Amino acid sequence: MSTIYNLKETVEYAKDSIVSKTISEKAAGTVTLFAFDKGQGLSEHTAPFDALVQILEGKATVIVGGVPSIVAEGQLIIMPGNVPHALRGEERFKMMLVMIKA
Repeated sequence: MSTIYNLKETVEYAKDSIVSKTISEKAAGTVTLFAFDKGQGLSEHTAPFDALVQILEGKATVIVGGVPSIVAEGQLIIMPGNVPHALRGEERFKMMLVMIKA
């Protein structure tokens, strides 16, 4: 059975928090939506798989391998597996994270 999602409306902001909602979890990977309140982020970490981040609303600073990029609504960035990365929001933002397991 298919499900239609309005990605921006599927996850809501919470004050001083990060909210996540997994919408698909399979052996090949996951799709998770996030809503970050202003000033929230994810500290530097690595993942064994490539990850695709698409900004759904607002903008975020995405740091991959020590190089910061501003990624805005409608844009996406691919973070290679095993490369340190982090995210932070200078404003509220929503994103979709697609983890591709290989």
